[in-house]
Amino acid sequence: MIDHLDRRILECLQRDASLSIADLSAQIGISTTPCWKRVKRLEEQGFITGRVALVDRSKVGLKVTVFVSIRTNEHDPVWLENFARAAAALPEVVEVYRMSGDVDYLMKVVTEDVEGYDRFYKKLIKAVRLTDVSSAFAMEQIKYTTELPLGA
Repeated sequence: MIDHLDRRILECLQRDASLSIADLSAQIGISTTPCWKRVKRLEEQGFITGRVALVDRSKVGLKVTVFVSIRTNEHDPVWLENFARAAAALPEVVEVYRMSGDVDYLMKVVTEDVEGYDRFYKKLIKAVRLTDVSSAFAMEQIKYTTELPLGA
C-alpha cells in the first residue's frame, strides 16, 4: 500500500524525474532521508518503473502520429507472440493495445511523414499476417501527458 506522501512523491516525479532528493523532499514537506527511503521503496516495489527524458517529436522530425486499427482472424498464442515480436521490433510503434470490440489491436505509430508511414506499413504487413489494417492520421494533438491521475 502507498500513502498520501508516496502519492505526492509519485506526482512530483511524474512531472520532473530529475528532481534531486533535496528538492523532492522540500516539495513533499519531509526530510531528505525519509524521502530517499520512500523513493527507493517505490522503485523496489515497482511503482516507479523507470526514469526517462521526454523528447519533443516534432523537433526530431517525427511530425506524424498514426493510430493503426488491426483486425485478424487468428487468435492463437503463436500468432500473438509473432505479432508482439513484430510490433516490438518496429521502432515507429510507441504503443500497442489488445482491444475489445470490433478492432483486435490498436497501435500508436510516430513517423516523419506519410511516406514514412507507408514504409512502416509495408514492414508491418511483411512481418505478420493481418486481416484488415485501418489507419487514422492525427490532425492535432489536443492533450498529451505521461502523468497518471493519482489523486493525492
